[in-house]
Amino acid sequence: MELIADRAVALPPLNLNLAKEVVSRTRISKLLAGYRDRPAVDHDAIYVALTQVSQLVCDIPEIIELDINPLYADENGVMALDARIGVTPATASGQERLAIRPYPKDQEEWIEWEGKPVLLRPIRPEDEYQHSEFFSALDPEDVRYRFFCMMRTPPHSQLARLTQIDYNREMAFIAVIRNEQGREETLGVARAVADPDNVRAEFAVIVRSDIKSKGLGKILLHKLIRYSVSHGTQELVGQTLWENSRMLTLARQLGFVVHTPPVDGIVQLTLVLRPSER
Repeated sequence: MELIADRAVALPPLNLNLAKEVVSRTRISKLLAGYRDRPAVDHDAIYVALTQVSQLVCDIPEIIELDINPLYADENGVMALDARIGVTPATASGQERLAIRPYPKDQEEWIEWEGKPVLLRPIRPEDEYQHSEFFSALDPEDVRYRFFCMMRTPPHSQLARLTQIDYNREMAFIAVIRNEQGREETLGVARAVADPDNVRAEFAVIVRSDIKSKGLGKILLHKLIRYSVSHGTQELVGQTLWENSRMLTLARQLGFVVHTPPVDGIVQLTLVLRPSER
């Protein structure tokens, strides 16, 4: 890679999707797919190795540089043939050193809903496919209530934006259940995007159309409110259509101020989480 100046750069922490994307940006990635009589390498092993190295750097703040050269890869897996690690006394915790906040696993929470175990957790880049399935399960009217317009299933670019978030400024909690085939399904999502000063955060919540009015939206929004309080956000704000009676009822139940009359059919919602220090 050094001889041919073939590089791809990404910031830790990595996940499998991001590791795959980084590898795809190298010229040598085409050779990894196999050529002539050489079989394709074990791509998954490469992605796992990259994520593990990324996690190592995140977990150990004393590491200031790490070089694996070469990393041998074939159809049987990967092996580091040589490596060098530079360390220094740590001056900050792992997360404080990172430009991108790692996945906040401490926010994962199991609940029982409708007699079934449901996991409430932050959204991850790996959720893109199941987020697409979730969107496809929404009725057109529910899509209009959420986005104020009619939409088909979002393209990859928009789904990536919804699942690859900056946890420092944005949070999206999803409710996840395993179906009979053992695959994860997204039942609902509550999202908040804060301004640069973390004074106000704009929120939205939506659940799958076939399970509305069963309390899951309230559970998700309540978790989002608790998180926003702990994150230091001063105010949650949102908008909904005047005819979206379910959202208006939910907002009132959780203490939001519903600003009426509506303007152009849109109602403003406000919840003060902590008094302004000004």
